[in-house]
Amino acid sequence: MQAARVLWIENERFLVTTPSGHSIALDSNRERNSAPGAMEMLLAALGACTATDVALILRKKRQKLTGLEVSVRGKRAATPPAVWTEIELDYRLTGILNEKAVRDAIELSQSKYCSVAAMLGRVASITYRYEIAR
Repeated sequence: MQAARVLWIENERFLVTTPSGHSIALDSNRERNSAPGAMEMLLAALGACTATDVALILRKKRQKLTGLEVSVRGKRAATPPAVWTEIELDYRLTGILNEKAVRDAIELSQSKYCSVAAMLGRVASITYRYEIAR
């Protein structure tokens, strides 16, 4: 079993050490905003997870990907627990890319490979769109 360590620093600030040994500061006080909050890190994790999948799938399909940016926006429930209820992913890809290959790569990430999307998809509606810039 993997384990993360969360060390309280002060007030609502923490130092998280991930199972791989990397440290990240977190600040749950959004007014102070001295570090990312736990919930916003979930959006970042989703973006990184799906971007990894898409890049790897396109490489396997021998597509010429030269750039990839994923913007992730979310809406939270109004009452506690304020889970993500709606998440939108915008993929911006550049390169010499076949549109069907891009669409298939994104769909495979969302439906099969991205474990973060699988978890968040249990409580949130996840939608996406993409744009291929040449």
